[in-house]
Amino acid sequence: MATTLDKELKRALVIKDKPFTLTLGPLGLKLTEKGHQKGIELKWEDLVDGDAALAAALNASVHPAA
Repeated sequence: MATTLDKELKRALVIKDKPFTLTLGPLGLKLTEKGHQKGIELKWEDLVDGDAALAAALNASVHPAA
């Protein structure tokens, strides 16, 4: 049996040589650059409903890759 996600769980990771913090919580996940508060948030409902792909596409169109 899996453990219920009833509080936030934070993990550190490195993406393209930059440190990030991934926070998993009961409502969704958030990826922020280390030392920053703003980041990318994704609700579990949006992921299940398929809205996550649309949100990612819109975000990519607003913030093109360098």
